[in-house]
Amino acid sequence: MNFDFTEEQVMLRDSVARYVQDDYNWETRVAIANSVEGMDRARWQTFAELGWLSIPFAEEHGGFGGDAVDVMVVMEELGKGLVLEPYLATVLLYGGLLQKGGSAELQAAHIPSIIDGSSLGAFAYLERQGRYEMADVKTSASNSGDGYVLNGEKVVVSNGANADQFVVSARTSGEQSDEQGISLFLVAADAAGVERIDYRMMDGQRVANVVFKDVKVPAQNLVGELDAGYALMSQVVMEANLALSAEALGIMQRLNAKTVEYTKTREQFGVAISSFQALQHRMVDTFMSYEQAKSLLYRAVCALTDDQEDEAQAIHALRVVIAKAGKHIFGEAIQLHGGMGITDELDIGHYAKRLMMINTTFGNGDYHQAQFNALRYNS
Repeated sequence: MNFDFTEEQVMLRDSVARYVQDDYNWETRVAIANSVEGMDRARWQTFAELGWLSIPFAEEHGGFGGDAVDVMVVMEELGKGLVLEPYLATVLLYGGLLQKGGSAELQAAHIPSIIDGSSLGAFAYLERQGRYEMADVKTSASNSGDGYVLNGEKVVVSNGANADQFVVSARTSGEQSDEQGISLFLVAADAAGVERIDYRMMDGQRVANVVFKDVKVPAQNLVGELDAGYALMSQVVMEANLALSAEALGIMQRLNAKTVEYTKTREQFGVAISSFQALQHRMVDTFMSYEQAKSLLYRAVCALTDDQEDEAQAIHALRVVIAKAGKHIFGEAIQLHGGMGITDELDIGHYAKRLMMINTTFGNGDYHQAQFNALRYNS
């Protein structure tokens, strides 16, 4: 099997890597994280001009027509720079739902504005009682004339603070935890009855809790089929798990590289600590964890792009390994740097915090292990 990237993918990777290296240094990232919005709209516009926002979208909408491999290439390089701009939330989740489930009218009205960087979006699906279960939905959408009325609350909405539009999951029939009976709706952030409280997570990302009080939504803003939204959002989240894993892989690579570099300059007993065999063994172990995660990522990408029957199993297995490898690598990076490894002044601790947050997004390692076991042994 050929794991080499195409010429276009190599160019794309190099483009993102150069930008992160030259224009997104640590001081820049800290300044953006401490800003009011927690992102830089000028940089987001630069992403649009460089064509990164168009990658997963179909050519008829002005997109690049890329696949999971192209997204993986971008997300891995963005991870290396701990980039704060909402690529996952706007392009892959919000945009992905519109591309896979939106009507032709919704796609024509909203996808071009994602590609040109003029519109930001978010996927509001998580509820207080739901933990990692997307089907646990209390938010309701009731029929009202030629549309629907939404009532409920969504929490920890990624990019919820800055989004212009939300795709919201709401129950249109069935019981609270039924997969059937969930529908998705496009809701403007400035619609009457929408209230949001934004806050910063420990990794610097800004999120929001969003309350919907008698929010009127026209019938044409239904995304996908009525009562069948769970399958649509499950497919988009599956692809988002690949993107998150690629971001995590980029972070792991940077942690390993920075740790090796530090041990070559830190001296004890008159010699660099990198010469100590015990530390060499520990760094080899972290490198092996990184390579194992990389192998599972490539396996999952192949399963998804080839429409293999076990794609769900491959992605759950990937998330399990990402969780274990991430904890191992950031733990050793902090230990080998010493106490300063977890201080705000050094980027090591911030890479670690982002890995922790990735492990809580769409399910932690234990959740994905349980999902894998159910598919592998109970089907």
